[in-house]
Amino acid sequence: MKVAVMGAGSVGCYFGALLARAGTDVTLIGRAGHVDAVRANGLLLETATLRTFVPMRATTEAEGVAGADCVLFCVKSGDTEAVGRAMAPHLYANATVLSLQNGVDNPERLQAVIGRPVLPVAVYVATEMAGPGHVRHHGRGDLVIGESPTSAAIAARFSAAGIPTEVSASALDALWGKLVMNCAYNALSALTRMPYGRMLAVSGIAGVMSDVVGECVAVAEASGIALPDDILARVLDLATTMPEQVSSTAQDLARGRSSEIDHLNGFILRKGEALGVPTPVNRVLHTLVRAAEARSA
Repeated sequence: MKVAVMGAGSVGCYFGALLARAGTDVTLIGRAGHVDAVRANGLLLETATLRTFVPMRATTEAEGVAGADCVLFCVKSGDTEAVGRAMAPHLYANATVLSLQNGVDNPERLQAVIGRPVLPVAVYVATEMAGPGHVRHHGRGDLVIGESPTSAAIAARFSAAGIPTEVSASALDALWGKLVMNCAYNALSALTRMPYGRMLAVSGIAGVMSDVVGECVAVAEASGIALPDDILARVLDLATTMPEQVSSTAQDLARGRSSEIDHLNGFILRKGEALGVPTPVNRVLHTLVRAAEARSA
């Protein structure tokens, strides 16, 4: 199996590194500085128990997906259509495309521009780019992928590489569960500039997160999505399992980049408006992050 990682940020690099260490042919497609570092030394993978350079191919060009049996699509949600169009002409006819992105509508949006099925993937991992060619892992690292004729083989390959992977007909529901997590943590982590454990210890934060989750659950129910009954407990427990993690939104703001907030709290806001479900707390968090982005622009 040949794997291409389109959008080699922290998530794609982490899973790409594990696959490459297990013998899979992996190509990373990312920004020039990152690609240069990987080409020179390999990708530096750092975990709690490991620090090693992993050799693999790397390119800045979308044609890097050519010949790949499996494409891990990991770009920011705002870039889905543009990057999808760029890679579409180079996709292998039988390639399986997996969307490892935040938000719930990316598989549908990507499928519309590449003209082939896209599998939804719920990603549960805490990672960061510690520098060009250097990915750091903070916790978890499991996937839930949608069903397809190739899903079982992909899951087996990933599991053998140390990536716990479940194939599920309810992958979209799992994506909604991940969306709720992101809506509860991402904006608050960005605005407070705090990791999850310290943030949740602040008086009042748990109450705000409870309000966010309640709004998300109401929107999900109106959309016909089944979320777990204990979704709030799962959300609050994340700070225990990933106490030192800061959100991707916080990382984006710290680097002066646009975040995915429009596809997180902003998605809940728009979906709520369309369905007649009030989402005032999500509206406030979405607005404050957009204001922070404008300040640093």
